[in-house]
Amino acid sequence: MTTLDILSRAPLISSLCISLLVGLSILGLRNLGKLESLELGAYDQYIRARPTINAPNARIALIGVTESDISEMGRWPISDTMMAEILTLLMQYQPRAIGLDIYRDVEVPPGRDALNDVLSQHSAIVVPMNVGGDGKQGVAPPSVLVGTDQVGFNDILVDRGGIVRRGLLFLDYKGMTRYAFALRMALLYLQAEDLYPQADPINAAYLRLGSTTIRRFETNDGAYIKADARGYQFILDFQEAQGNFPTFTLSGLLAGRVPRSAIYDKVVIIGTMAESVHDAFYTPFSLGLEADQQMPGLVLHASMASQLLRSALDGTDSLRVLSESAEWGWMLFWSVLGGVIGLWLLSPWRFVLVVGSGVTLLALGSYVAFVYGWWIPVVPPVITWVLSAIIVTASVSYRETRQRALLQQLFERHSSPQVVNTIWEHRHDFMHNGRPRSQRMVITVLFTDLAGFTTISETMEPQELVDWLDEYMEAMAPHVIDHHGVILRFTGDGILAAFGVPLARNTEEEIRQDAIHAVQCALGMQRELIRRNRIWLEQKEPTIAMRVGIATGPAVAGSLGSSQRLEYTIHGDTVNTASRLESFEKSRFVPDFYHEPCRILVGESTRSHLDHQFQIQEVGEVTLKGKEQKVAVYHVLGYTEGL
Repeated sequence: MTTLDILSRAPLISSLCISLLVGLSILGLRNLGKLESLELGAYDQYIRARPTINAPNARIALIGVTESDISEMGRWPISDTMMAEILTLLMQYQPRAIGLDIYRDVEVPPGRDALNDVLSQHSAIVVPMNVGGDGKQGVAPPSVLVGTDQVGFNDILVDRGGIVRRGLLFLDYKGMTRYAFALRMALLYLQAEDLYPQADPINAAYLRLGSTTIRRFETNDGAYIKADARGYQFILDFQEAQGNFPTFTLSGLLAGRVPRSAIYDKVVIIGTMAESVHDAFYTPFSLGLEADQQMPGLVLHASMASQLLRSALDGTDSLRVLSESAEWGWMLFWSVLGGVIGLWLLSPWRFVLVVGSGVTLLALGSYVAFVYGWWIPVVPPVITWVLSAIIVTASVSYRETRQRALLQQLFERHSSPQVVNTIWEHRHDFMHNGRPRSQRMVITVLFTDLAGFTTISETMEPQELVDWLDEYMEAMAPHVIDHHGVILRFTGDGILAAFGVPLARNTEEEIRQDAIHAVQCALGMQRELIRRNRIWLEQKEPTIAMRVGIATGPAVAGSLGSSQRLEYTIHGDTVNTASRLESFEKSRFVPDFYHEPCRILVGESTRSHLDHQFQIQEVGEVTLKGKEQKVAVYHVLGYTEGL
């Protein structure tokens, strides 16, 4: 027996193998990065759907340079003199930190000396640089601040597809560890709270701010596959919408329209928001690729700095992810569950309901986990769940179609539709290894044979003989079917039928009914034969007589043959007894072709189950061929008068 045979005959094992194969295939595709864009898309949906912090940010304020501001100044970039005046004005508001998100690597005359003086005198001012890398030229900080703690890189990590989902804290650049622009501003704010960066007590490679550890991003975290994890990266949570940060225009600041309370004791970030100076990025909040879907750079840096401050001061944890082994287990679990569920989803409506409910449960469960700080994969489990359910359901449906075809082949043509339907309803008890299981049961067997058939066959042409036999069998078969019997085979000019198969009888009443049905069938055959003989007489065709033997008792029933040709058959002494009753003293049988052309003999085992509706004549105890003990034999003459 091959492995495929074993799998086809063990539905549960087969479904488990299919679901594991599906799960491993999807894992393989995932590890090749084929599902990354879908998973990151789901992440973006969760970011947008998750409740955000609605209160205005009390720690960060923004000064945005708009198109109107540039028009009023009449130039871009801002001159060094004006930049020095802006920074001096802001310092009078006493912020904890000022982030200048505008490059000042090149002099913008006049006033470079004045700007240098302001930058060097105020340690709360942080200026940007850009590391660049990968063939991109970076941007240097103002020369007066090179090597100081007032410089932070403002490089932004952009995923494939152009969306920002990760931030950077540290980078190794030219042999030195560089701090991020947002981190520099956050640390200046935390100094006033007497909080300083520390190493995590468990993993010294992780940064700890206050009581919270900023977990370092790894190459396969969340939906990412072999992502570039250089530097110290962390996943952005975007818990604050763009409008949460109090924002003022540069012209409003210079005109004195910004209240001192809006800047005092806060982090202030100055940057451009003008469309002509492109400094904007797509984020999970971006629903399209239009320009108005982008987040200005100064807002993005504010989001990063705010997340760091919330971690240090509010205890906000970084988004956590499952280990790779846990993710694999999670996906395979849903694959196996889909396969097991698929065993019972043959109804289309049930399939849609159960599979749809599973998808909803997965999406809702992973979303709730996301809200509580866990990034759990949702796309691969959904795919494995649906695919496993589809394939296993299709496999079960195909297997059951084959089983039904087999049952129809064995029983439908020569048994009643009620019998076939009952077999199908109990197929799980009836079938074993893809074929009817062998079982011992109490049945009633009916054998028929034509008297004098050899003589008749010698007088007819072959085709004429076959046509005549077909007409005879077509007339007799319905009586077996109508009385809930099963024709097991045609034996040349005879019929072997059984009552009480293929489903075992469990009560005496059921066994009694089988015996009654068999005798009623034989009497029905006799009536039909009388009618046929009269027709054949008119057509000048041979008339015929028939012997019937009926026995009730134990037998072994089951399928026999190969997968190409399978036959349901019965074995045992009861079968032999029925055959011997049919042929008992057949030479002494003198039929009346037009009134009583059929001799019906039954054994004691059958007679004991019959009621008073039949006329029965005792033949006596006789010795049947092949049997040592005598058997009581009875002749069924017909129905009791009046019935």
